[in-house]
Amino acid sequence: MDHPLIDLINAKIEQAEAEGAFDNLEGAGKPLPSCDDPKNALLNRLVKEAGGVPEFVSLSRELQKLREELRETGDRVRRRDILKDISMMETRIELARKAYR
Repeated sequence: MDHPLIDLINAKIEQAEAEGAFDNLEGAGKPLPSCDDPKNALLNRLVKEAGGVPEFVSLSRELQKLREELRETGDRVRRRDILKDISMMETRIELARKAYR
């Protein structure tokens, strides 16, 4: 089943094309970049362009914050809790790295 607005979408695309909106686009006439995962190429490109990162990268950033908090904290109870969080975070990072490969 077509999208309910397919006619409007196609009309907008045709209008933009007639007005030259697609002329001189960056990368025009160049080959598409190679892709290791052609099945998810578009999704991966959109995520990358939007600043998305693999899960293990964002978890590593959180781990860095925990380590900074540990350095700044003198409370023994809080330090113990942070160390537990760091241990869990390291495990999550390792699992995310394995899943990413």
